[in-house]
Amino acid sequence: MKSLRLLFERNSSPAKTTSSSSKFKRPKPSSISNGSDSSQSSSSQDPLKTHFSSLIKSTETTLQLRQIHAQILRRHLSASANLTTLLISVSSSLKSIPYALSIFNHSHHKSLFLFNALIRGLTENSHFQSSVSHFLLMLRHRVRPDKLTYPFVLKSVAGLGLRLLGLILHGRIIKSGVEFDSFVRVSLVEMYVKLEEMGFALQVFDESPERNKSESILLWNVLINGCCKVGDLEKAMELFEAMPERNIGSWNSFINGLMKNGDLNKAMQLFDEMKEKDVVSWTTIVNGLSQNGDHQKALSMFFKMLEIGLRPNDLTLVSALSACAKIGALEAGVRIHNYFVENGLQLNKATAAALVDMYAKCGNILSASKVFEETKEKDIRTWSVMIWGWATHGFYGQAIRCFKKMMFSGVDLVVFIELKLFILIFLNKLKFVVFAGIKPDAVVFLALLTACSHSGQVDLGLNFFDSMRFDYSIEPTMKHYTLVVDLLGRAGRLDEAMKFIQRMPISPDFVAWGALFCACRAHKNIKMAELVSEKLLQLEPKHPGSYVFLSNVYAAVGRWEDVERVRMLMQNQAVGKDPGWSYIEVNGQVHSFVAGDHDHKRAREIYLKLEEIVSGAREQGYMPETGWVLHNIEEEEKEDALGSHSEKLALAFALMNTSPGTTIRIVKNLRVCGDCHSLMKCASKMSQREIILRDIKRFHHFKYGVCSCGDYW
Repeated sequence: MKSLRLLFERNSSPAKTTSSSSKFKRPKPSSISNGSDSSQSSSSQDPLKTHFSSLIKSTETTLQLRQIHAQILRRHLSASANLTTLLISVSSSLKSIPYALSIFNHSHHKSLFLFNALIRGLTENSHFQSSVSHFLLMLRHRVRPDKLTYPFVLKSVAGLGLRLLGLILHGRIIKSGVEFDSFVRVSLVEMYVKLEEMGFALQVFDESPERNKSESILLWNVLINGCCKVGDLEKAMELFEAMPERNIGSWNSFINGLMKNGDLNKAMQLFDEMKEKDVVSWTTIVNGLSQNGDHQKALSMFFKMLEIGLRPNDLTLVSALSACAKIGALEAGVRIHNYFVENGLQLNKATAAALVDMYAKCGNILSASKVFEETKEKDIRTWSVMIWGWATHGFYGQAIRCFKKMMFSGVDLVVFIELKLFILIFLNKLKFVVFAGIKPDAVVFLALLTACSHSGQVDLGLNFFDSMRFDYSIEPTMKHYTLVVDLLGRAGRLDEAMKFIQRMPISPDFVAWGALFCACRAHKNIKMAELVSEKLLQLEPKHPGSYVFLSNVYAAVGRWEDVERVRMLMQNQAVGKDPGWSYIEVNGQVHSFVAGDHDHKRAREIYLKLEEIVSGAREQGYMPETGWVLHNIEEEEKEDALGSHSEKLALAFALMNTSPGTTIRIVKNLRVCGDCHSLMKCASKMSQREIILRDIKRFHHFKYGVCSCGDYW
């Protein structure tokens, strides 16, 4: 690959070179100062300007800044480039971009310093298009960019994904003679990394003078991060080991890259080797472990971080709460909530949503609701998490009410009644025709459709689906279509579900057909199930679900030869069934069980306890539902097969190790089978306890022998 410097120089036409050289002629030393007018250069000697400069720098609100600006105008000091530049910088830092643009547009002399302040402010507030536009305006005004201009323009170009413009800017940087400035060099590499042009990024790095490489650790960090981003861990390791010096950021960048690529062992090894760790180091580990599914280890590292006295940041707390939610670790989640209270931490939008989500997914929907109500600032994420919580727990009425509150949040009730424009009611058909509070998004409608599906509210669910498209112009995704199929299928409206799936504007995927297949099985429609199974096998011939679904259907009606045929197909295709597992938290420790688990150190006691539970349940009228076992074996063997399901083992363990009256919470990775569902109902009545089971679809609250789902699942 040619040197980028030579490439840019050789590809420049003579005419362009002449134009550029005349446009960007270096100013004479006498003309270079901290400003373009005498007022700026003498501002430090003018007590009034110095006073206003100090006031601007200490401003905390846009209102204060406007008041100071008004006084500057009254005293005819608006011509001061120094004060104008400060006004633009501070208004940008206060995220008041329209005001910054207004100040800039009303400035008569557009100096380099004004352009730099504005371009930086626009970039840092993610107004990338406007940043690039003002850079082009800068060139039209024949103001020469300097080493403080290019880094922010490069960042904006990367943010917009403008590869060609990035290459052009690189050429200009070379011609202007600032290519070896440390800040510019890092920004060039970072731009190519973000554009995923690792070839150019590495070439810029390789062509950097040793001075740049030795002085700028950030240059190495950015490149290592880029290599990790594209999955080139070998190159990242090579760079990491070749670094003349490393800081905490170097270690954090590489560990984060390893985590994102799933190399947990190497990441943990490097973390242990770090002599000095900051909050980012710990957050990287906690978040990385959680993202890679090792939630127990993530929580262990989080609490270890607290033990050494390091204060977590928002991302650490959100990551830890997310880990609790994934495995139903309620006690750990409560400890984190207590940490908020004991340390006087205020809930913000991110931490509030994470806390609500944790309580909801750990089975404590009332605590989730309490935190939600106590949260002052709610955004769409906070509302959607709460609606999801009500939906998955089977409380469709509360989910709908929460949605209505969201729609009218912040709306003056008197104004609402007087205008009478916000809501239109057609008998039982509810349509929101005017946006009043927080506008719902696609995620909120997923939660609403889920609530309707789990409660059999078919017509209401279809109304929400129509409202999403026609009232809010939200294009349904595959998930929305799948939920409608599920909504119709659960209710036994299989023909409608089939017609709906055939008329979808997008090709239904495996999950959509799978929803219809589950409905066929539940309603014992063998003919339609066989048709749907063909679609499933065409879409994903290696997916175990296709075969398991079909086996279930045949087993349910005793067609054992067909079951065996499907099993042989699975063997020929080398398809394996995903094992079922369950988590349960007892005394602050999370225990996991898999179907047929005999590895637990107390396995013998657990199975004896389970026998005791089943025996007691039989006296209550429970009979093992052996139809849930796929194989054509004797009834006694079928009962043994059912007895080893992971949620039953978790239940037995909980009853052995918790005091009477304690609520039992179980998390399962698959959908609970009918037999386990029946046993849980009996167990809740016998033990006089509430048993909360979260499966892959929803929550089941078993109490006094009844389930909250009403057996509609």
